[in-house]
Order: sequence, then C-alpha cells, then structure tokens
Amino acid sequence: MLASANADDLLVMRSERPLPSAITEVDNGATASRITAVRAEPGPREELTVNAYDLQGRVIAASPLVFETGARASTTEIRAPFEVRNDFARIAIDGAANAGAVQLLDDGFQRRRVALVSGSPANEAQPLLSAAYYLRQALAPYADLISSDTATLPEQLDALIEQKPSVIILSDIGTLSEETHALLEHWVEGGGTLIRFAGPRLASSEGDDTLLPVRLRSGARAFGGAMSWSEPQSLAPFPQTSPFYGLPVPEDITVSRQVLAEPAPTLADHTWASLADGTPLVTEGVLGDGRLVLFHTSADPNWSNLPISGYFVEMLRRIVNLSQASAAADGDGGSAPLLAPYRLLVANGTLTGNISGANPLADTGGNLIATAENPPGLYGSADGFTAVNLFGPQDTLSPLDVSAFGDGSRFQPIGDARAFSLKPWLLTAAMILLIADGLIMLAMNGAFSSLKARRAALPLILAASLAAALPFAPDVVSKAHAQMSDMEIADLLYETHLAYVVTGEAETDRISERGLKGLSDYISYRTALEPGDPIGVDPAEDELAFYPLIYWPVSASAPMPSQEAIAGIEAYMRNGGTVLFDTRDQYSPLGQNAVSANTARLRAILDNIDVPPLEPVPEGHVLTRSFYLLSDFPGRYDGSPLWVEARSGATSDMVTSGGDGVSPIIITGNDFAGAWATNADMTPMLPTVPENPRQRQFAYRTGVNIVMYMLTGNYKADQVHVPALLERLGQ
Repeated sequence: MLASANADDLLVMRSERPLPSAITEVDNGATASRITAVRAEPGPREELTVNAYDLQGRVIAASPLVFETGARASTTEIRAPFEVRNDFARIAIDGAANAGAVQLLDDGFQRRRVALVSGSPANEAQPLLSAAYYLRQALAPYADLISSDTATLPEQLDALIEQKPSVIILSDIGTLSEETHALLEHWVEGGGTLIRFAGPRLASSEGDDTLLPVRLRSGARAFGGAMSWSEPQSLAPFPQTSPFYGLPVPEDITVSRQVLAEPAPTLADHTWASLADGTPLVTEGVLGDGRLVLFHTSADPNWSNLPISGYFVEMLRRIVNLSQASAAADGDGGSAPLLAPYRLLVANGTLTGNISGANPLADTGGNLIATAENPPGLYGSADGFTAVNLFGPQDTLSPLDVSAFGDGSRFQPIGDARAFSLKPWLLTAAMILLIADGLIMLAMNGAFSSLKARRAALPLILAASLAAALPFAPDVVSKAHAQMSDMEIADLLYETHLAYVVTGEAETDRISERGLKGLSDYISYRTALEPGDPIGVDPAEDELAFYPLIYWPVSASAPMPSQEAIAGIEAYMRNGGTVLFDTRDQYSPLGQNAVSANTARLRAILDNIDVPPLEPVPEGHVLTRSFYLLSDFPGRYDGSPLWVEARSGATSDMVTSGGDGVSPIIITGNDFAGAWATNADMTPMLPTVPENPRQRQFAYRTGVNIVMYMLTGNYKADQVHVPALLERLGQ
C-alpha cells in the first residue's frame, strides 16, 4: 500500500486475483460435516476444494466448495462415516496459504457414539412423557445415538456394547442382574463412560451399587409437597472442578425431587453440580479407566424442569465430550481451567511450535475465537488440546473501504503482466563478453599477428562462443538430454541441500528425509541460510561433491554397504566433505564396553576407511559456538558423546580435515534425525527420550551448529586471537 503526501489521498495497489476466502464454521452433523466459508467480495463463480486432514497431516477426505456468481458465502458437506470424520484434525481450503482458510478441530468436534437404555417402555403415542425423548433431543445435534430392540436388558446391552459406544446412558435403571452388572462393569473399566439418571426405580433400589459414583440413601427426597417443609431448589454455582464450570448459573431451573447421597468426607470431591441447599445434583466417580456419572434427578420433567432447558443439552454435551477425552479437556481432575499454548497457527496456515507471545487459555466451552492474548492454534498438550480459530460463525470478510480515506483515494491493479526470467540471457551475454575480452587480450599480445593465424583462429572463436552460449540458452537446454543434466547440476550448485544415505529400509529412510527436512526448515527460520529439500544418495552411484554434509543412519538390519559405496564415501571425506554417522543407540560408538548391533556395523564400515583419530567434542571446539553456544549435543536421546577428529595426532596418510579445520567424520548415537523429523503439519514425528521439549530444541540447535560448522570451517576459531589483536590495537 502506498500513500501520497496528502492524507486525504490514498493509493492502494493490489493484485487483480480474487481476494482470499475464509472458513468460518465446521459442524459435524449426523451424516456429514458441514463447512461454511465466506469470501471478501462477490464475484464470478469460483470453484475451490476443501480438504480434511488427520493428525499426521494426511488428506483423508475432500469436497468441492463453490461460490456462485455474486455470492459471498458458500457451504459444502464432507460425507463420510462418523469414524472417519472423528479423525478430522484440520479443515483447509486447498491451495490457500493463509490462516483464515483453516479451521482447527479438537475433541469437541468428534461425534461420540452414545447408547441409550431406558427403564421405562417407549411411549410412541405420547413421547413427551418419555425420558428417552428428552435425551434423544439433547444428544442428537452432537452424538450418534444407537439402541437395540432385543427383549432382555443383558441382550440389549450386549448388542449395544458390540457397536463400541463411547457412552452408555441408563435412564431410571435400578437393580441390575449379576450378568448385566458384570457386563457393564467390565465395559466401564475398559474406558467407557456410564451416565445414569435417577427415577422411581433407582430411588427404590439398593444404594451401594458399584456402578454408582456415590452411595445413595433409600427413597427420594421431594420438595414443595404437602408433607414437605421446603420449596423446589434452584442450582448452586458450579465448582471449578466441574466440567460445567464457566456456565452461568441458571435462575429459572428448579428441582422438585432427587435421590440423596449418603454424607461422606469425599462427597464434595465427587460433586459436579449441586442444589442451592448443598445437596448433590450431579456426581462423578472413576471405575478402572472409565467414568461413572449420576444425575440425581430424572431425565424427564417429572422431577425437575432441567430436561426442557438448554442447560440440559450443554451439560450432556460436556459430559459426552469427556468420554475418550484428553488431558486438555479433563485437566488435572478438572481443577486446571487454564490451557497452555501447544501449537500456534501462523500466517501461511501451518502450525508451529513457537508459542512465544501466547497466554494460557481459559476454556469456557463453545466456539473459541482468537484474540491478541490467545492467537489461533491448539492449547493443551500432545495428549489433548482445545482449538482456537481465527474466524467464527458470525464473522465476515470485507475488502478495504478506500472511500473512507478521502475522495482522492483509489485502487490501482498490479501484476497484470507476466514476469519472465532474464537470467539465462544475461548469463549468456556475460559469457560472450568474457570470451571476447579474452580474445582481445590475446590479440593485444600478438597471438593473432599473422593473417594465417587469424584465419585458423576464426572457427575456434566461433565454436568457443557457441559452446559458451548453448548451456545458457533457454530454448536449447530443453532439447538436449546432456544439457538437462547440466541444469540439474546447476540446481544443486544454486541451492544448498543436505543429503542422507539411503539404507533401503523404508522407515529409516523416511525418518532421515523428514529429519533433514525439519532441520532445513529450522535453519531457514533461524538463520540467513535457506537450504533446499534433502536428497537421498547412494554413495556407490551418485556424485557426492554437491553436498556439504551427508547424514548416514547406521542400521545393522540393512545390507552391508558395498565396497564401491565405502570408496565413494572415503573419496568424499578426503575432498573436504563431512559424514555424520548416527548409530541411534545412545551408546558411545567407540567405547570399550559391549556395543550394540548398529555400533558393530559402524565399526565394520570404518574398518574399510582410513579415518583420523577421534575424540569427544572438547571444550572450546568450534562446534560448541559455530552459531549457538552449546555444551551438550542431544538428539532424540541424550546419552552419547559427539565424536569428531582429534585436534592432534593426525598423520599425512589419513583422511584429515584439511585447511578449513572441519572434521571429515562426526559420530553420534543420539538419533539426530529422530529428533529433527516433523510431520507435514510441523508436529514432531517421534518423542524424545525422555519426553522433553527443551531437549528437542537443543537437538535443533545442535543441527544448526553442525551445518554452520560444515559451511564456514574454522572461522569461529579465530576468535581466540581477539584478545591479542585488541592488545596490539591498544598499543
């Protein structure tokens, strides 16, 4: 944007391309996920694609998104089984590299499968008298309800459990048979969530059922009747340990009947909601890996007006979302309402681990929209998180209103003409001028003094000029296979690439490739160097001279490298290259104790290479300060020293570092690539051992120091002369 000297005149320059679109809402319906998007201004018909990604960054579903002519909003649906839709972690507009075109999803997006079992028979003629009706209406917007038509309760529960529900709701089920009780108990202990509602049957049953979170008194307590001294009770504020915390206290909800819990010292720890007189309304307990929840009132309006309120929907939604939920949703027993930043969404629509500048999030439920204190991203931990997005359902996009800056303000389009590269032609011209300059110098020195010599030299001059021009002529390069290989060489010379040795093991090679990719991205973010994509090499076949560093993940299960491969590596090291051997076993590769299989394989490889004496990186080595100041060099593990060429004792017939002071060989067992490797969404592929984000940060710093050490040599070592230089300058 450019502004003139007059404040009333504003010149806005922008491309003629359509303004970006944004996703404002993603709703997981019963049969499909509904996606709503907006664009900044109406325009011609525009066809886009919406992709759904899983936690590993893979596209698992897609749907077309069409903006009709003149429309500013569009909706589309991704139809897939709810098991597939539960794996959605991110919805994004394909090709739109901006944060507004992304909607992050968390556990709240997933639709749980809920099994509903009622103690009273369904009343099709009068559904408003059935508790199942109110439960279905409350659960249908966010859960997939299942039921069974079998006759007996054990058969019904057995059929429902086979469908693997996340939640089972028992509405006024009192005494359970031993078979049914054992079946439900086993299911809850395996991680299920059992929600029970009170009613006449439960009130008359035994109160010490192990499938209840608290022990109950026999009978039900009534308010406001002819034999009662009290009025119907309202709800008390929700405690901070409750998943309902953050909901405003409803004033119009009253309870006229409830089942009472036996007083106990730990009763308050199990209470999620209570009445104004302090008696529990909702209690919770843990059984094995599962959860027990009890509403001390009924699921129909006979005992309270809670089932006909919106709070009933929200309370059930929060409890259902706790099933199979994460630490972020559940917290430390529910006592930690603040969620720490985990991953933040950057401007190009990708997630980053750089969480500086973001405050902890107070998760109050509902759609969370980004603020200056809580930028868009994921808040929580790797075990579970809450998503905060840039746009919400009520947000719109609008282009900049230029008229607000004065009558002289206007738009000016840019980018109408298509740019083309002058580089090949300029290089060709420079080469021709260089040859001409050389010929002029030869002529001035008498090289072409005789006419016969000039005639003999003329074909040579023309041939040299053509030979110089052909490699840079864009029309010729595409027609000759030999010149194409030259262009590939030019690409490798134009951009720095890190390389790794292809072992033939798919998983090992994938981690090496993703590890060097993660390190290259980190180097681009932290330094002025912008490496290209990493390249896998075969030392027996490929030219290695283009790569400053080759990472070799040693694997005993991979085939032993051929003599040609070992000879290629030795030649590479002798000519100034560096090979980083990683045994990935956390043991010192050169120790005197028992060694791992990978270390034994490394020794077999090095037995065929004349390597210099090695030592752990000593204090003051250039590697400790080539970019970051480091005293340790961790990777995925943090137990192995980093071995480099010893600074003394090398002989002339060994592979030595040469004049730049760089060790031709580096050895570690800390699995650097495992620590550097990232998924497509920039999340780590493998955990550090032990799990420690700071260790991963230092692993990246180690990688930066190694690459800088490779590229710059021993220039940092010259700092040792600074005191002497300053002393001389002082004299």
